[in-house]
Amino acid sequence: MGQLFSRKLVLSFLAVLVLFCGSCSTKESGTGEVADTAGKPAVIETKQLETKPEIAEKKPKEPPVFKAPDEPSNIVAKIGDYVITKQELEKRLMKELRPKYYEDYGREAEPVDAKTVLMTMIAEKAMVMEARKQNYIERETIRTWLKQFREKKLISLLLRGYLQDKVKVTDSEIDEKIKANPKMDRNRTRTMLERQQANKFVDEYYSRLCKKFHVQKVSENLSKAAEIHQRLSLHPKEPRKVGFIRINQVENELTSEEKNIALAVYDNGKVTLKDWFDALYEMAPPSRPKDLNTPEGVERLLDRSLSMPVFVAEAKSAGLDKDENYLKQVREDEDSRLLSAIRYEVVKDIKEPTDEEQIIAYFNKNKELFGMSERLKIDQIWFQDLKEAEKAKTELDSGKDFESVRQQYSSEQKGKTVNTYPGNEGVFFKDLWKAEPNEIVGPVKGFHRDGIKLRIVKILEKKTSEVKEYSSNMQNHIKRRMYSELTKAALEKYQKELLEKYPYESYADRIKDIDPLNMR
Repeated sequence: MGQLFSRKLVLSFLAVLVLFCGSCSTKESGTGEVADTAGKPAVIETKQLETKPEIAEKKPKEPPVFKAPDEPSNIVAKIGDYVITKQELEKRLMKELRPKYYEDYGREAEPVDAKTVLMTMIAEKAMVMEARKQNYIERETIRTWLKQFREKKLISLLLRGYLQDKVKVTDSEIDEKIKANPKMDRNRTRTMLERQQANKFVDEYYSRLCKKFHVQKVSENLSKAAEIHQRLSLHPKEPRKVGFIRINQVENELTSEEKNIALAVYDNGKVTLKDWFDALYEMAPPSRPKDLNTPEGVERLLDRSLSMPVFVAEAKSAGLDKDENYLKQVREDEDSRLLSAIRYEVVKDIKEPTDEEQIIAYFNKNKELFGMSERLKIDQIWFQDLKEAEKAKTELDSGKDFESVRQQYSSEQKGKTVNTYPGNEGVFFKDLWKAEPNEIVGPVKGFHRDGIKLRIVKILEKKTSEVKEYSSNMQNHIKRRMYSELTKAALEKYQKELLEKYPYESYADRIKDIDPLNMR
């Protein structure tokens, strides 16, 4: 059972790694049974070891420093040791162009420009810098998330390299499997066989690493872990509405000595009770083992949490923790979590309005936000370039059938009529709204998957907006919008204060040629 747990831990990596390592030719993902290979990890029982509680470092953690891109003209802003590139700004602009909230489907999109978006990006960097200065990175929850991210990335690097030239599935093996089950798809069969091979290699690799790093379980501490789990489960210090242990219980109710209890040791490392609980949190509560109040149950879950530090130790011994791309991903993950944490701190005390007179007054001032929006029913043909779109439009103007033009010019030959709103179309809605039913508009731009593309649009129906009168069942919608405006204002105020605190540089001449509507 322990070996099965350890294999499940890395399976999430294998599902991706096997498909993308150099020796694998499959490009489509699929599902299939995973071979249950035999073998036990080389884990030896030992007596209890004395451990000393670790003392958390109080100084703010310094982030790794990265060199700026070689080409200065590519840099559009600097703050602290951060640089923002033109490519990063363009990517963010594309994101900002798109509608953000479902409830805003009827709201006309606000204009987006490079300067405003760049200032927002600079302000977010300032917030991250402030979070680092205030030592958010040492908060236990954030520290746990970051540790898990770093470990998973290292294991991903390690296994990708290890499996690179090992996983090889032949056509004859696929033919044999399909012969036994003719209903199996060839690509899915290849994927299944690759995963089976990969899991076998990983199991063998893990067993060798357990011997290499002299992995030992501290058997005497398993019963202690069971007792502590029982205590947190049945006797929480604070009332708990759910039947399972919450993350903050481990943070708040265990002593440093308890968190640091060693359940397994290996060369230059150990798996603590805190690590064990971290592994438990990765499981959805309904699927968590029911026998964790027993030493046997603790040991089975330990087998799950044990494989990760062993693989991480191997990755570090190979120097993968110095990989430049890995360090960049770690920094980005830290920044993202720190930004989320400090945003929460800024707005956590803001509450939704409850005064009904205030709610009604807001509604009466902003009725257009809560009524039925303008709506268009359209059909559209997408094009790769302007020349093709203009040629198609000329043929449509001369009377050629819309569907025939689609079949002739578009790679997407299956049409579909859709209802669209200001929030769906963003800044492009006004170009469509000018037209009348049965009119053909274009070439015009529109959102297409992850970018902006040219299209010709046929207007089928046009429905004007309708203003609603206030009713009590609209209160939640109104309160959410009021709350959104309050939090937005609080964040903007805070960002303005930080930009006065942290010096920055921005280069207007390097962004003057950026037009969000011309990005693809």
